[in-house]
This record gives sequence, structure tokens and C-alpha cells, in this order.
Amino acid sequence: MILPIVAYGDPVLRKKAADIAPEHPKLEELISNMWETMYNAHGVGLAAPQVGLPIRLFVVDTTPFSDDEDLSPEDQEKLNGFKKVFINAKITEETGKEWDFNEGCLSIPDIREDVKRKPEITISYLDENFKPHTETYDGLLARVIQHEYDHIEGIMFTDKLSSLKKRLLKGRLEKISKGKIDVDYRMRFPNIKKGR
Repeated sequence: MILPIVAYGDPVLRKKAADIAPEHPKLEELISNMWETMYNAHGVGLAAPQVGLPIRLFVVDTTPFSDDEDLSPEDQEKLNGFKKVFINAKITEETGKEWDFNEGCLSIPDIREDVKRKPEITISYLDENFKPHTETYDGLLARVIQHEYDHIEGIMFTDKLSSLKKRLLKGRLEKISKGKIDVDYRMRFPNIKKGR
């Protein structure tokens, strides 16, 4: 089932999400719905807060990035078919010299900005079977994971922009929160005027 994606301005996107247990109600169904929702919106990652749930769960599939001709064949191969569920994730280390990359977000449609992030991360998480993993990722894989991880920490990519950039985007962000935007996927807007 395709779930509505929560738009910028909803308080759920600002909550630090809570860990979940294996007996979390309808978890398998939720994960399946999140995949369907993400693919429908042409995303490469989706976090539970983006569908209104303040829990530490996100999904990532970087396959669409593997077509990027600017990437090395090695990087294209890493991204192709990388599809994972991250539960109760914790980034334990971020290393290297920060680099800029243009990011967007399904909760903030039509806004893309360069964001600085460290190129390598180590993350501990549980998969959909609650099997523990600790893995190190770099490059675009690390970036997509960092972006989704921020969501379960209550952080948006726009928080990482300069104060000037934030001021320039303020009006556009307010319009998004009021639903004054055309999107081709289901969304839930926090500040939409009732009776429209």
C-alpha cells in the first residue's frame, strides 16, 4: 500500500525516533509499504518518520544511482542492487574530508541543495530479521544512509545549509508545508488550511 509522505513542517520529522522491538505491530507490512511508497515516489531512501512514524527504521535502494555515467564502474557496481532495511541504526563513526553533493528529499519536493557530509561511515543496525550488522560504507552509499539516518534523528538536510541559504529557502519551505506545490505522489501537509 502506498502511504502518504509527510511534508516539511510536520512535527514528526523533528522527533528523535524510538527503537523498536521484533514484535513491533505489523512490521513486515510496514516495511513492504515503505518500499512501495519509496518506489512510487522515485526515491532511493525512505525513513519511517517520513510516513508519520517516529521509529528507528529506514529503507535504502541505491540502484537508480548506478546508471550515473559520472561514477566509476566500481562505484556503479557498489550502488547497483544495494537494497537494505535498517532498524535501530546507530552511526558509530564518520571519517574523512567533508564533500559536497546535491541532495533532495521526498518530504521537501522540488528543493535540491549541496550538502557537506563526511565520505565514510560505520553503522550498526538490525536487518528486517533483527539480525545485527556493523558495516562501513563510503561515497554515495554512505551519503544516502547518512541522509536517511538524519531523519530518524529528527534532522532534515536543509538544517545543514548556511543561514543565508536557509533564509532564501524559507518561503518555498512554508509553501511546501501548506501544500502549495505540485507533486506526483501522495503527501500529507501539516499546515494545509482545512475546508479547501
